[in-house]
Amino acid sequence: MKKSAFALPLAAIALSPASAASDAPAGIGTTSTAIRPTYPETRRLDLVEEHFGVKVPDPYRWLENDVRQDQAVRDWVTSQNQLTNAYLATLPGRDILKKRMEALLDHDRYGTPRKAGQRYFYTWNSGLQNQSPLYVREGLSGEQRLLLDPNALSADGATALAEWEPSPDGRYLLYAVQDGGSDWRTLHILNVATGEILSDTIHWVKFSDLAWDKEEEGFFYSRFAAPADGAAFQSTNLNQQVFYHRLGTDQSDDVLIHATPKRPKLGHSAQVSDDGRWLLITSAQGTDDRYELTIADLSDRTRKPWALVKGLKHDWRLIGNVGAKLYFLTNKAAPRQRLVALDAENPAAPPVEIVPERAETLVGGSMVGDKIILAYLHDARTVAEMVNLDGSAAGDVPLPGIGTAAGFGGKGGDPETFFAFSGFTTPTTIYRFDTATGQISIFAQPKVDFDPAQYVTQQIFYPSKDGTQIPMFLIRRADVTQSGKPAPTLLYGYGGFNISLTPGFSATRLAWLEQGGAVAIANLRGGGEYGRAWHDAGRLHNKQNVFDDFIAAGEFLTTQGITGKDQLAIEGRSNGGLLVGAVLNQRPDLFAAALPSVGVMDMLRFDRFTAGRYWVDDYGFPSKEKDFRNLLAYSPYHNIRAGGDYPAIMVVTADTDDRVVPGHSFKYVSALQHAAIGNRPHLIRIETRAGHGSGKPTDKVIEEFSDMYAFIAQWTGLDIRDPGQ
Repeated sequence: MKKSAFALPLAAIALSPASAASDAPAGIGTTSTAIRPTYPETRRLDLVEEHFGVKVPDPYRWLENDVRQDQAVRDWVTSQNQLTNAYLATLPGRDILKKRMEALLDHDRYGTPRKAGQRYFYTWNSGLQNQSPLYVREGLSGEQRLLLDPNALSADGATALAEWEPSPDGRYLLYAVQDGGSDWRTLHILNVATGEILSDTIHWVKFSDLAWDKEEEGFFYSRFAAPADGAAFQSTNLNQQVFYHRLGTDQSDDVLIHATPKRPKLGHSAQVSDDGRWLLITSAQGTDDRYELTIADLSDRTRKPWALVKGLKHDWRLIGNVGAKLYFLTNKAAPRQRLVALDAENPAAPPVEIVPERAETLVGGSMVGDKIILAYLHDARTVAEMVNLDGSAAGDVPLPGIGTAAGFGGKGGDPETFFAFSGFTTPTTIYRFDTATGQISIFAQPKVDFDPAQYVTQQIFYPSKDGTQIPMFLIRRADVTQSGKPAPTLLYGYGGFNISLTPGFSATRLAWLEQGGAVAIANLRGGGEYGRAWHDAGRLHNKQNVFDDFIAAGEFLTTQGITGKDQLAIEGRSNGGLLVGAVLNQRPDLFAAALPSVGVMDMLRFDRFTAGRYWVDDYGFPSKEKDFRNLLAYSPYHNIRAGGDYPAIMVVTADTDDRVVPGHSFKYVSALQHAAIGNRPHLIRIETRAGHGSGKPTDKVIEEFSDMYAFIAQWTGLDIRDPGQ
């Protein structure tokens, strides 16, 4: 909920790993010849439950158990990884892809700077460091100084620097440590001048903003109660609370600021206005952008907090304030968002419109100096402009091309801001922008070992099953485009939770493109590309539209000759993993290979673990009959069609994923391996000391994606060759 965040949902590099391969067991071939592998035997339970008169088998329920707590699950993971690693070791292009991904990732990678006082804080990775260290400069032209190196926190590089926030004048750094990819965070404080780490330590933080008070005496954060022993990675997250921690005190002395014990499903996040006066607490129940707002006056702590917005109905994102006038982005009376102002002292007053809704979707905003920067999506590409505080036009932000802009953090009264810009073949470059003069300059630009002129990006529109026009980006080498010949193609999708897939640089995908493969990224319904209506059209009982959109993308790519029969692979992560699993059951004939990663595969039990209960906004409630029947109709685990000829599938997950617990993938691949669905391999790759994606070390990223893309290359006919030959 940071006001400065213009989100970049499609990460520049995705995340996960592989371990050493052993000898190939019987039944695994070294070519794409379809010889059914000999899978490890997986115990099946005689477990059938009845829901609303429907008998639902769940023979692999035992695989939901935590791998850290259950030896049988641990043994199963070992045997599956042995099989998968042995198969991956036979793939001819794997080492070439790994080497090339290392070269493409071996370049300077800067994070967007944040200014606090006269200090500038930013991350910088010299190339192949597993985690990006944090640096500070005294003044814009000062020498950078290493402030915190997360690579020193663990031997395997799996302990990461997660969220961080400098205090208002840059005296302290509050930072979160993430271990093994878990969503749990531990907070620490560092003295910026001396490098000393203070004794203050905060545990059991998750899904939290970090907000300093103006005096730099302490900060606000959100946490849950400590889970029961052995339940940290699976128990449902309920009763989140906001606390205030004063520096130099023990966590047990932290002051409870906000809690809703009678509404345990509400989550709460705290934000302090730039002038330090207002504490805004944003409350939500699920993943929908529907919030309640509670506000407190930090200049008079004798006043009790009061409700600013009641009812979980609309999106409200604070982007700045002038006194008691608070500026928000909202979708109230504006499905594609507008800019309004609320009066903190008069919550009963209606919103005052500053900038009305328009055809493009308003996705971000921030107050910088005496201007407001607004970011819009135009067919999934960023367009940014400035307005004055009264909403009148103040000029465009001169973006360097077609792509995605993210960042624009700043404060009222200071015209300086920074943003990151990237495209599918444009590595992330950091720019400095002055809202007073309109001047733009490069802060940091990487040098990557490839020629972007050799690649072509197109945006095309294709009809879905119901005739809806769906946008899709298509990226290929120029000579592949000009040849007019079909090419092995990787189709990626997500389609959910109001998340937009926008242009972003990916070194791992570039390694696939270099070999002559194509990449297609479909902007499916369920995302946020065209506002609330686009999201609503792909969730709950409209979820089948997402699958239809993705299937139609595959049909379009083949009928247009962009790819050929047995040349199309599909990939999706998280909700995108669900997408891949669902379309494999519905159209197994359309695809040659599939990579469902960290996916939600059991749609009848997703809400029973960790953060799963938030997802009912997009999926519905398994406990309600109408939702249950809809979920059962497309649940990947429950709809595998015996007798079909399924593509080659490699499921990808990690043992410490406490967002989408790995039991989803464990059960799903067991059902695939048991069913009579053809002879092509149906494997699972399970990373250790890794989670849902964030914080994954660079070496694990390279290993995972070289494995994944070597696998689909084998089954789509992409001939991987050493670029030096």
